[in-house]
Amino acid sequence: MTLAGPATNLRPVARPAPSELDEETIDVPRTVRFPVELTPPDGFDPERLETWPRVEGRLEWVEGRLLYMPPCGDRQQDTVTDLVTTLGIWVRLHPEFVVGTNEAGMLLGGAARAADGAIWRREELGAYQGGLRRVPPILAAEVASRDESEAHLRDKASWYLGVGVSVVWLLFPKEREVRLVTRGAESRHRVGERLPPHPRLPDLTPTVQELFLQISAGAA
Repeated sequence: MTLAGPATNLRPVARPAPSELDEETIDVPRTVRFPVELTPPDGFDPERLETWPRVEGRLEWVEGRLLYMPPCGDRQQDTVTDLVTTLGIWVRLHPEFVVGTNEAGMLLGGAARAADGAIWRREELGAYQGGLRRVPPILAAEVASRDESEAHLRDKASWYLGVGVSVVWLLFPKEREVRLVTRGAESRHRVGERLPPHPRLPDLTPTVQELFLQISAGAA
């Protein structure tokens, strides 16, 4: 498999891992199951963002593997917008916290991963360094894409909890459902319900409806 788009704009270039290639390889076939493993380019260092490949899509470094996901589709991008709007309004009232988005990068437990939305306590972050954050957020939120299985999101939720994240929100736009995961429990919430509070995030109890506002309007 190869990534579509002009190769001249990708520097350094990431190539598909050898195990992905065969004589029938084509550009991003629909049969590919994401995430796809890429072979890291020469000089790649997951701790240095300037060495990461430039691709149209999303990259993570997990268990020594460089994983690629394609750009967001319509349901996912609209839901991420509603998620970030909700978190942004909340953080304006709670300036002791910081909200990250746009594939909010973090380097934890030897892996470099990115969240659709995340909340840190400001005092735990220190000064800006221009790189990946090395402190686990209190909340990490992920919005399911068309190409992402529920099992993949659950694995990522387990990883978050394992590196010190307190609570994970998994948003499923097609079902308009949120699954809230902590170390000791998991709950499912649908339109008409409100997410329960977490003791480390005062007053953050959005309704499920506001997290899917745009796609709900589009479905009307």
